[in-house]
Amino acid sequence: MPHAAEPMREIEASSLDEAVLASTEPVVLRGLVRDWPMVAAALEGTADAYLRGFYHDATVTAMLGAPAIDGRFFYNQDLSGFNFAQARVRLDTVLDELIKHAASAPAPAIYVGSTSVDTCLPGFREHNDIDLHGRDALASIWIGNRTRIAAHYDVPDNIACVAAGRRRFTLFPPDQLNNLYIGPLDFTPAGQAISLVDFKHPDLARFPRFDQALANAQIAELGPGDAIFIPSMWWHHIEALDPFNVLVNYWWRNVPDYVDTPTNALLLAVMTMRGLPFEQRAAWQEQFRHYVFEADDATAAHIPAPARGILGPLDDNATRVLRAQLLKKLNR
Repeated sequence: MPHAAEPMREIEASSLDEAVLASTEPVVLRGLVRDWPMVAAALEGTADAYLRGFYHDATVTAMLGAPAIDGRFFYNQDLSGFNFAQARVRLDTVLDELIKHAASAPAPAIYVGSTSVDTCLPGFREHNDIDLHGRDALASIWIGNRTRIAAHYDVPDNIACVAAGRRRFTLFPPDQLNNLYIGPLDFTPAGQAISLVDFKHPDLARFPRFDQALANAQIAELGPGDAIFIPSMWWHHIEALDPFNVLVNYWWRNVPDYVDTPTNALLLAVMTMRGLPFEQRAAWQEQFRHYVFEADDATAAHIPAPARGILGPLDDNATRVLRAQLLKKLNR
């Protein structure tokens, strides 16, 4: 019998405070957006009409899967492709399809993910928004039916607000990477590497360490008006439980805009270092430990400050120069 995930920590929250926004642990924020008109519409059964009131002809990218995939957007059998198709369509067409199949069992999987709220539904945030204490966040909307999004991580911190329907979140700390059986880094269903484990039907014979991941997991079910804070790099699996679901999320990073995603460094490291002999990889591990992971004021203290180059403080201009140098080297 697989381990069961532990219930996630919960607090009642009518607003956000810095303790939550700066946390490194997930937390459920019960009732954070219960006052949104969108939530009221969802509870009254008029969420579809409420969304249409803000729609002005924008197209969205929809992910569409046959009923046989059971809502799980994933790879095909040999991981050479995917079990769904993508199409650029009008949002009202997607809404029509969701209503059409609301009573179907099983239903086709329909999902619009990570779409800019301001572009897709101008004016929506004037009535449905949260105060992030000055953080410059990207607000996105996610709309679909009963779908399952494989466990993945995001680099930014994330607050996800359930505006319609119910969703189940299963979260894992970053140190569970080895137990989640992650798929390809460079060929992914939606941009982020994902766990290959089917959470609904986990094959522990094929993925035995997943049981250890579950022993370290946290789980929560959220309804309209609830929200969840997902810290940077925490793995999260999301299951939408109703025929019509809407989620609005906010992503932000606590670094300046000129700081690139570390994912680029990981991909470059795979290309340049993974194939080296063990002794050389160990030497580069020491370089990264010294200059990156354990760097402090003493790292370059022996170098005169004006001569420290990238070992000194970085700013927008210094980063721009460094990026140009790297691109020149990569494009040799």
